[in-house]
Amino acid sequence: MFGRRDNDGPQTPGTPPRAPAQPAAPPPAQARPAPPPAPAAKPAAPKPAAPKPTAPADAAQKPAAQPRRPQERSADYYRVKTTIFNALIDTIDLTQLAQLDAASAREEIRDIVNEIISIKSVVMSISEQEELLQDICNDVLGYGPLEPLLARDDIADIMVNGAENVFIEVSGKTQATGIKFRDNSQLMNICQRIVSQVGRRVDEASPICDARLPDGSRVNVIAPPLAIDGPSLTIRKFKKDKLRMDDLVKFGSISPEGAKVLGIIGKCRCNVLISGGTGSGKTTLLNTMTAFIEEDERVITCEDAAELQLQQPHVVRLETRPANLEGSGEITMRDLVRNCLRMRPERIIVGEVRGPEAFDLLQAMNTGHDGSMGTLHANSPREAMSRLESMITMGGFKLPSKTIREMISGSIDIIIQAARLRDGSRRITHITEVTGMEGDVIITQDLFVYDMDGEDAQGNISGQHKSTGIARPAFWDRARYYGLEGELARALEAAEA
Repeated sequence: MFGRRDNDGPQTPGTPPRAPAQPAAPPPAQARPAPPPAPAAKPAAPKPAAPKPTAPADAAQKPAAQPRRPQERSADYYRVKTTIFNALIDTIDLTQLAQLDAASAREEIRDIVNEIISIKSVVMSISEQEELLQDICNDVLGYGPLEPLLARDDIADIMVNGAENVFIEVSGKTQATGIKFRDNSQLMNICQRIVSQVGRRVDEASPICDARLPDGSRVNVIAPPLAIDGPSLTIRKFKKDKLRMDDLVKFGSISPEGAKVLGIIGKCRCNVLISGGTGSGKTTLLNTMTAFIEEDERVITCEDAAELQLQQPHVVRLETRPANLEGSGEITMRDLVRNCLRMRPERIIVGEVRGPEAFDLLQAMNTGHDGSMGTLHANSPREAMSRLESMITMGGFKLPSKTIREMISGSIDIIIQAARLRDGSRRITHITEVTGMEGDVIITQDLFVYDMDGEDAQGNISGQHKSTGIARPAFWDRARYYGLEGELARALEAAEA
């Protein structure tokens, strides 16, 4: 059979397991001599493809049923899996396997594992054997034990704290899973596999790394010696179907009238800052706001790990780069934002403002790049402006506080505050506009606020979005310039009813 070593492989049930092998293909130097060429391969059959399929590539996988099963697995299951996996690595010719397409490679692995189970006389039920086949395919070709979690669309975060502890966030609540890695070595190999796809590396010399999955999900890895109990892997998952403003209304994140106002804000090219805490939905909201950008606009995005999913045809995506082992070659967010100004952008979108690039973004906003957007970590609109001022000051810009505040008030039009409430729900709590300066103080006014009424018997927070009664916001003239003042007036009037 193609991809198999004829002269190697388990011959007796008593073959002792080797030390845990790496889930990825081992270097060719470790392979045993290839068998005589006569019965081995069919060179014309395979289609060259890297063996990196994602979960949907496996037709036999059943994502709905998989996530609960690992919780029932025992230590015996993992011991049998390790033995069979090691025997598979001894049996299969990974060099030839790499030449197969994803589906063929999985079928080849499944056939060989079935034979190994028969030779070793392993007693398993049909369902256990199917799970074992799926797990081993994921170990060799995918992301190992993470595959069933990545296949689920209801998970927001995957948090791996060493090989023994895997947690997920569902509906805003963190819960433990029964999923385990074989050891920290397997977990580290999967981390390497993820970050290498975007040209990065993680090891003792470079133990912290930000990366992304092919679907845009954000990944952070911190490895030993910084992580004491083994590699720590955090994945912020994105839904397969991109959320739209109507979805946020359906989830109760914003009222229909507030959603209409946000759409007008996006269409009339207001400069928007989205503020919120960790996991409050800032990036999701930013993705939603970009849906109102016209298709003939040139948009440039700057991110640490490219996760924005813009649908416009004219988008340039830029990503920062960490320093190499010699400490050179780093490209910072500020470098990207400054370079944007030379690329004839119409809108600049910064995934997260966290340093001196705040100064360059504000400069871009008040020099003809209306409609630019960004996110930052803050707990209120007022705190967001204070953080902007702090970032600019810490960046080494020796400017008076009043000058910085004047720059902020002249650049930012709207601050949207997102929050994750204690029941796990995510809400837009403030739509606030910046109206100008009064002395040394930046003046703001709220257009919409979220008023919490209490909680129901299940502990879910109840409340409603309320208009503050402002009929003509400060961006009224901008809305009139784009012919949207009628829609704005109707939305604000409906919100007061």
